[in-house]
Amino acid sequence: MDYLIICVTAVLVSGVTLFSGFGLGTVLMPAFALFFPVPVAIAATAIVHLANNLFKLALVGRSADWHIALKFSLPAVIAAIVGASLLNGFAALPAIVSYTMGGRTHEITAIGVVIGLLIVAFALLELSPRFADLKFSPRYLIIGGFLSGFFGGLSGNQGALRAAFLIKAGMTKEAFIGTSVVSAVIVDTARLAVYGLSFYRHSFALLPSSMIGIVAAATVAAFIGAYFGARLLGKVTLRAIQLTVAGAMAMVGLGLAIGLI
Repeated sequence: MDYLIICVTAVLVSGVTLFSGFGLGTVLMPAFALFFPVPVAIAATAIVHLANNLFKLALVGRSADWHIALKFSLPAVIAAIVGASLLNGFAALPAIVSYTMGGRTHEITAIGVVIGLLIVAFALLELSPRFADLKFSPRYLIIGGFLSGFFGGLSGNQGALRAAFLIKAGMTKEAFIGTSVVSAVIVDTARLAVYGLSFYRHSFALLPSSMIGIVAAATVAAFIGAYFGARLLGKVTLRAIQLTVAGAMAMVGLGLAIGLI
């Protein structure tokens, strides 16, 4: 069941993200979190996200504006390291409170509350018409890099903020797409390094044996979704998809925050 849900999510969202404002990491992380601890889910999502962006980089990377990409990505890397380190700090904190429901004991943890509420917040932002139209002046690129990188490192939610700051940087459509992919690859590489040095170094033995297989399957599924997305989803109403996915994200986020997941 875990393979099915995660891979189906990866295929659909990877295809939809070609047209909509939703990012692969924003939606795939809650799917991983249904079956694995939150830090593991975020790290696993980052691997899939990076692999998918490397695939895209091979396709559109040559169109990137490297001056803008570096101006945005360098502060994003610093902030991503801070966010990823903060994630590891939250993961090490003890449970805030525990309670029993339906014969099971549930724990409300700091990391569950923070990541859960961030998922809910980004789900609501993605659906907001005002947020969709939000665009920042090019002079705020450094600030945008910090914000996008920080939330990328902390929770994996970075695509929406990155787009809002890059969209008005005076680039062509091709350069915008290429620059976004380059920036995503740089941030993903930085946060994965922190996850690897901090979380996996101390908790690798606790990871389920199926983790590598699931991450590999999700990566292949994301490739398939990215390749066939335009053909498979061309006639689907994106607003309906956004409403459905945002609702699911909100429920998962609330579940994480109150300890049900």
